[in-house]
Amino acid sequence: MKKILLFGLLFTCIKPLVAQFSVRLVVADVATKKGDDIYVSGTFNNWNPKDENYKLKPFAGGRKSIVLKDVAVGNYAFKFTRGSFEKVECMADGRDITDRVLDVSSDISLELTVAGWKDDYPERPKRYSASPQVKIIDTAFKIPQLNKTRRIWIYLPKGYATGIKTYPVLYMQDGQNLFNDQTAAFGEWGVDECLDTLEKKLDRECIVIGIDNGADKRLSEYCPYDFSVKGAFVTPDTKGEGKAYTEFLVKTLKPFIDSKYRTKKGREYTFIAGSSMGGLISEYAILQYPEVFGAAGIFSPALWIAPQIYTDAESTATISLSRFYFYAGGKESSTMASDVDKMYDILRKRRNYEVERELNPLGEHKEKFWQQAFPHFYAWLMNKD
Repeated sequence: MKKILLFGLLFTCIKPLVAQFSVRLVVADVATKKGDDIYVSGTFNNWNPKDENYKLKPFAGGRKSIVLKDVAVGNYAFKFTRGSFEKVECMADGRDITDRVLDVSSDISLELTVAGWKDDYPERPKRYSASPQVKIIDTAFKIPQLNKTRRIWIYLPKGYATGIKTYPVLYMQDGQNLFNDQTAAFGEWGVDECLDTLEKKLDRECIVIGIDNGADKRLSEYCPYDFSVKGAFVTPDTKGEGKAYTEFLVKTLKPFIDSKYRTKKGREYTFIAGSSMGGLISEYAILQYPEVFGAAGIFSPALWIAPQIYTDAESTATISLSRFYFYAGGKESSTMASDVDKMYDILRKRRNYEVERELNPLGEHKEKFWQQAFPHFYAWLMNKD
């Protein structure tokens, strides 16, 4: 009888294993530049276009291939590049291709061809699309916490120059993608045009500060914790610099903005927002500095890379109302919607937290879809939703 009970106890303690599979991607032919290195970039490596762990290796018959091991069940989007998104694959006539999709539920071996490379089809120069309300404060604003410099943008409401009003301030990550198509590699958010329109419709105005990302340092600067992606998707251990970056926003940039512009300085008028890794660091900022930020726009946050933030969300609290807006697309990574749902469930149970969630079933991990979601977020932010 004791043996039976012991066996039963052991059986109940065994956790079911998560199914993992092997994925082989073979590039059988490329239209041009056949001798160049090829990388696979996708949701599994934060769309890094030149990740040495994802470089294809020579394969039989002049082909190139890569094997991804221990891949969990789910959907993954990807494309091939030659080391940058200026050299990403495209159609034979130069048009962009939609993301390739892996539906992993068993071992997979795919043989694929690359019809063209984007740099074989030079595009017309992009136009400068920022409205007159957008200016560059500094092309090399000092970040003493990281010993770096960064370009800083500002959007001022139309009546700012001729009035005496004070305004709330929204701090946004990835500044080069917010206002100007020339500087946005994958399309801009159109924040300035959106606010120009909503200013009249909602009778609410706001200053927006855009902080450029650190390019190849973006991942570490926007992650508040040290991290390493294990398993098939191996990257070197990386030191998260997000804590120092957030200190820059709070202790250096905000005091500067408040001293130079007519701002409403209180937490109830100070907001933060961003997408992907920018969404992650925006949530971290409001959790760590609830006395500074009263609301956050968290678009498609890369929660997968920083699971510790769930613990922070459960343990930190504020005596005043903090507001969280989450957006996720149904066609992003296989876990994006569920990750956001998990965070939503944690926060909405906390005292003094107001949480909004929006899911676009057709949304992809792109600026185009964040642009579409921004007006709803702004109306919610201004309490006009």
